[in-house]
This record gives sequence, C-alpha cells and structure tokens, in this order.
Amino acid sequence: MVNNSFQKVIRERRSVRKFLPTPLKEEVIRAVLEDAQFSPSNCNTQPWDVHIVSGAKKDELVKALLDAYEKGNTSLDFTFDEKDFFGEYSRRQKAQGKAYYEALGVAREDYEGRKKAAANNFKMYDAPHVALLFMPSIGDDVRVAADIGMYGQSLLLALTARGIGSVPQTVLGMYADTVREVLGVSNEMKLLFGVSFGYPDKEAPANSLRLGRDPIEESVTFHR
Repeated sequence: MVNNSFQKVIRERRSVRKFLPTPLKEEVIRAVLEDAQFSPSNCNTQPWDVHIVSGAKKDELVKALLDAYEKGNTSLDFTFDEKDFFGEYSRRQKAQGKAYYEALGVAREDYEGRKKAAANNFKMYDAPHVALLFMPSIGDDVRVAADIGMYGQSLLLALTARGIGSVPQTVLGMYADTVREVLGVSNEMKLLFGVSFGYPDKEAPANSLRLGRDPIEESVTFHR
C-alpha cells in the first residue's frame, strides 16, 4: 500500500534557489539531522561527516568562496566536468540550465548576468544554513560516495517534510580546500557536496522553476 505522505514529500521536493534570511531553530535542525542519521550505509559504516554552517561563520565562508571563485582557485577532491555528459545526460543538463536562466530572465549572451547568477551559488542563494557533506577516502571512494548520496537524499526529504527548502550544490565541492580552511577540517576528509537550506522565498523568480522527470521507461529495464 502506498504511503501517500511519503509520496507527497518525495514529489514535492525541489531545488530552491532563493531563501528567506530567517534562521531555523536549533531543535528543528537537530530533528532533521536525527532523521537523516537513519540513512543506510555499507556495513553500517555511517561514513558521513557533516558540518552545519550558520551565522557569522557562514558569512565568513561565503566571503572566502566568492574570493576563490573570482580568482579561479578551484580545488576538487573528485573530478567533475560538464563536458563529460553525453547523450540523454547532456540533453537533460542543458535543458535544466536553459530553464533556470530563462526563469531568471538572463539571456544566453548576457555574460555578466550569468556570472552574477553563478556567484549566487557561493552565497548559498542567501540560505541561512548550509550542510557540507564530507567523507573519508576508502578504496576507490565509490561505495562511500554512494552512502553520502543516500544520506543527502534523507536530509533533503527530512527538510521537505517540515516545509523547509533546500538545494544540493555540487559546486561547493569544487572549492574543497577553501571550505576545509575556513571550517578547520582535516585534509583527510573529502568534500563531496553541500546542501543549502532554509525557508524558501516563494516570490523569487528563481523558485518558479519546475523541472519534470522523464518516464521510467527511459531509465528502467524490467527483466522477467
């Protein structure tokens, strides 16, 4: 039997790209994290190392990230290049980018507008909180990264269930050294991605974006 409340939560979750400045109460954040802690992991290793950044420390992190962005000082723990996408993956990625900039009213040829929009990533879209998801390096890292992905999904859904908006941000993982330096995190811990969260600004053009999903026939094969 379908648990309609779960179906509602998973289908209502979306990436929010403009937040209200109102901070969450600590007990709310702790409740979300306690839910996410029940995520599955290989051999129950629970390899996630999560850093919640708010207030003055978040302001410090934003300043450092914007400086690194302006200087082009990237520092990735894991490779990423949009040019590696191909076929349907590339089509979906380009469609998302086009829809996002159209929602902002930024034309394709507007270089400065696009640069300004990109900088919003490092301001966490004005979210009052950000969770940085670090992990230990074990083997080829694939299994651990999968565990972090499952934790990330649990975190996103726990936020959504409480009416809290969020956005997973791969780009924050592209400045891992900057984040580690500001937060005092050991180089042994690798940054996979971040999740900015808070109450969504429902009037913001960026939050008018609604992306669909391809039918399951595009990604699922049934064997009988």
